[in-house]
Order: sequence, then C-alpha cells, then structure tokens
Amino acid sequence: MSQTLHTRRHFIKTSFLGGAAAWTIPAFLERTFFALDAIAAEAVLPTPTGRDHPILVVLQLAGGNDGLNTVIPHADDAYYRARPQLAIPTGQSLKIDDRIGLHPALTGLRGLYDAGDAAIIQGVGYPNPNRSHFRSTDIWQTATDAERVSSRGWLGRYFDACCSGEDPGVGVAIGERDPLAFASAHPQGITFNSPEKFRLEGDAEMVMDAIGGGADPGDSSEGASIGALAGSASDADDTADFLRRVALDAQLSSHRVQEITSRFPLAAAFPKSRLGHSLGLVARLIAGGMPTRVYYVSQGGFDTHNAQSATHERLLREFDAALAAFVAELRAMKVLDRVLLMTFSEFGRRVAENANGGTDHGAAAPMFLVGGGIQPGLHGAAPSLTHLDRGDLIHTTDFRSVYATLLEGWLHAPADRILEKKFPRLPLLAAGVPAVRHQS
Repeated sequence: MSQTLHTRRHFIKTSFLGGAAAWTIPAFLERTFFALDAIAAEAVLPTPTGRDHPILVVLQLAGGNDGLNTVIPHADDAYYRARPQLAIPTGQSLKIDDRIGLHPALTGLRGLYDAGDAAIIQGVGYPNPNRSHFRSTDIWQTATDAERVSSRGWLGRYFDACCSGEDPGVGVAIGERDPLAFASAHPQGITFNSPEKFRLEGDAEMVMDAIGGGADPGDSSEGASIGALAGSASDADDTADFLRRVALDAQLSSHRVQEITSRFPLAAAFPKSRLGHSLGLVARLIAGGMPTRVYYVSQGGFDTHNAQSATHERLLREFDAALAAFVAELRAMKVLDRVLLMTFSEFGRRVAENANGGTDHGAAAPMFLVGGGIQPGLHGAAPSLTHLDRGDLIHTTDFRSVYATLLEGWLHAPADRILEKKFPRLPLLAAGVPAVRHQS
C-alpha cells in the first residue's frame, strides 16, 4: 500500500487537482490527503496491484458463440449430418490434431496455439443449463448454481476477499455499464468506454448533494436516496466521509486513465473494431502501470439464428485480429508472462442447424485461455454429438472449475471461499506462474 499511496500523493501534487489544491482545496479533501500521508508513512509492505501482480483479462463473447463452428470436430460424421449447410468443410478447418480444428478465420489464434501461448478447454458448461441469454449470462457472471440467484459477481467476491482498501481501478471494465461479474458488497472497479469521457462530473458540491447535504428533503432523486442511507448523525458523518473519499478516488482514477492513454501509444496495429479498441485500451493501461488486477471486455453479436455463416466468420475474424494484436503488444512490452486472457460465452448453440441457415440457443461450448502462463494444448473431453440433452451438447467441464483454477493459481485467491463451493482444479496453468511480487 505504501508504494500505491506515495504514487497517489505524487499524482495529486503534479495533477490539475493537486496544483489547484494550494488555495482552493475544500477542507474534506485536505483531511483526506493528510490521512493518505499518514497511512502511507505507517505502511510496511504494499498491497500487490496490477503493477506487481498477475493480471486477468476476461473477454465475453456475448450472444452465445457457436462453439461447434469455432472448435470444429472435423473427424466426426455426426457434425456434418447435423449441419449440411453450416458445417465447415474438412479441408478448410485449421487442424489442431486428427479430430479437432479451428474455424479458418482464426489464423492468429492458431499461431498462438502452435507457439504455446493458447489453450482450448472443450465442452464447458454447467448442470441444468438455461437457454435464456439473460439468465445464463447471470449464472456465468455470478458463478452460482442454475437454481440460485445472486446479486454478487464472482469477481466482485474476489474484490471483497482480496482487494479491500485498494485503488478503485483494481477492476476495469470497458463498456457502457458495470458487468454483473464486478458486483460486490463493497463496490470496487471502474467502467468506461472512452478515456476522454471518463471523469467524475461536477465537484465537491455535487458530492455534497449526493450524500444529502444539498438535497431537498422531498427530493426523490437518487442523490436523496443515497443520503437516506446515512442514518444517525454520527453515521451520517462517517458515510459522508466515505462517499467523499470515493469521489476523490474516482476523480484521481479519471485523471490517471486519461494521462496514461495519452502518454502510451501502441506498438501493435490494432484493428478498427470495437474489440480492437477495447483490447488496445487495456494494453495501454497495462503499459502505463494502472493498479488493475482484472480487466473486462466484451464482443457482441454472436446470437446467430439466421444466415450464420457470414456473420460468424466476420465476428471470428474481428476477435482473431484483436487478440493477435493484443498478444503482440504484450510481448513487445515483455509482460505476456503475467497477463492471462480468458474467453467465455453464456452458452453454445444447438448441434443441428435450423431452417434459417443459423443455429439456436444451446449449452456447452469451448473456452480459450491465452497468455504466457498457461498450459497450452487441448483440455477437457470433447462432448458427444450423438448423446445429447434435448438436442444440446452435454458439458464435460464445469466453468467454475476454470474459475477456481484461475482464482487460486493465477490470482492467488481463496477460490473455495469466493465461489462458495469447492470445484476440481484443472491443469490449465504452467509451472512457474508469476507470484505476487511485493515492491518496497
């Protein structure tokens, strides 16, 4: 924590906010700065952050990626019988072995696989699968059983368990809204689409309004409801101080993100796609030393009920180009060994094609892991294409085993406590995974 707080103090002194502080700083900000100084002076070891801790990048393929046309069972006649129009011809798939190949659009991923920087986990899903986009996405993001509803995400529980008191940028999501995966008892993480638009709107007066200091008693706005949480006068003071510090942290994170993204250009050529923008932004934040442990990005459009072939190929090409550029950037920065990217989709598609040249909502699908610390190759058993559950693949690997393995082996976290259940670990990580490195 010492290094983090001294860095924050230096930033305050050299930023616009700090420069103006000498004569305009409100009293509560001045008290906060003094408190940060005192904590920094007393700290012995820093809390490990994204600067000295392995980093996880979660990439959601939203809409339900067709796993069978992504990781292709090219030696299985049942695949061609079920998909007379949509099946990728045997000679076109990028063969991994005598049974499995990749979609021909995934040339970059195939190169990473051959170089030992990618792993494929086959047949990933969960018991009693749900075909609703919303419900299945919730299940993946909360890591709960299909019959249980939770308001806390699996990464949010990780933040609660392991990141208390850290910079709010410990988790960064690129997008319009916070992912449910980040939902926690003690909110951590920041979400934005564009660094230029990421800033705390307003100032101290806005914060006072938010905690009820300037709100009309009859106001039913969100600010008034936040103020109502204050309770007694003593509690209100504590709540006000807490919210003021949250506002300060958000303002500092806003300035930091904008500073980093303006100072660190990209070496690799990222594609001009939404995913290319998102992964390029993540690469710049890593290069700039953001204290982020977990990044969350997404690519949408995978709900291919109609005319799937062209749409799916385009999506996979965008995914492949952005992924290849991201890995090239990390390699150029010499940090690939401590960054791991994990993909997931809320479900796969049904085995048989439909009458509209597409596929409908299914169940199990593959996941990809990419990075220098993974155990490359194929993992898990390929699901049967003939022994089905109402036309769906039956999963062979529970996705929470993947989460448990990465939480414990990559993020150095108590996986069983975070997932609230014990799941078998998988051999997904290489020996010598980066450990937490404390810096004095």
